[in-house]
Amino acid sequence: MPEFEIRLANPADIAGIVALQRDCFPPPFPDDLLWQPEHIISHLQRFREGQFVAVQEGKVIASCTNILVSEQTWNAHLDWESLTGGLSLKRHNPHGTVMYGIDISVHPKFRGQCIARGLYKARIELAESKNWQYATVCRLPGFSQSGVKTIAEYAQKVVAAELRDQTLTPLLKIGLTYCGLISGYMEDPESDNTGAILKWIP
Repeated sequence: MPEFEIRLANPADIAGIVALQRDCFPPPFPDDLLWQPEHIISHLQRFREGQFVAVQEGKVIASCTNILVSEQTWNAHLDWESLTGGLSLKRHNPHGTVMYGIDISVHPKFRGQCIARGLYKARIELAESKNWQYATVCRLPGFSQSGVKTIAEYAQKVVAAELRDQTLTPLLKIGLTYCGLISGYMEDPESDNTGAILKWIP
């Protein structure tokens, strides 16, 4: 298998990033919550150093998106729209001290190859080099099929390694710390519209 390269995203990657999202988040994930070209252009204009891709033989096989927010904004644990300002990420704060991980996407054919770990390493290295905190909120897509009654109970079972969630479990293995839930975080029926709060604690 050819090796992959992790680097900063650039305008030539836009079509690949947009296509990647559709491969990573198929229905029932709402299509209107996925990136369009104009959104990626906005991300690059607002915070170029926080946008990464993994590329193999010229093809985008993974990407991650980040913004900066103030510590006060982060600690308010807002819903996705309020925290980000929408898909163009209008609430990016160039003076913020918390690097917020918006999204990470790894093509299904390339999972299990430590690509997500590499992208997280790039994120955390950037945050630490700037003396920023790093935090994120992730989906809990395994909840809808788990048979567990509440999303809070499901999250605790995943944290305790009694259940595996396709999104939360890998992030815990990378070393992020689970810090609770945000109800009504985004329209996401698989996750009961809830996001799990995660933080990098060195």
